[in-house]
Amino acid sequence: MELEMAADELKGVLNRLRRAQGQIAGVIKMIEDGRDCEDVITQLAAVSRALDRAGFAIIATGLQHCVAEGGQPTADRQQMRARLEKLFLSLA
Repeated sequence: MELEMAADELKGVLNRLRRAQGQIAGVIKMIEDGRDCEDVITQLAAVSRALDRAGFAIIATGLQHCVAEGGQPTADRQQMRARLEKLFLSLA
């Protein structure tokens, strides 16, 4: 399955990933500075949510493409559905 996303969909995912990248750098700095454990965990949870949202956006786009390509043979649709379900569950 190739990652075929419209430019606006891809932009949103990339923005989420860049935000998460910045948050991870912040968490590393917090640990290096000896910040409070609760603050570090709060930021890690925010990073995790950002990554999950990016992953779900990619999966949702894949599902949308599957629905749009309803003319595919049933076996191909079932195989794609199984692959997307596996990806979805890997984030759950």
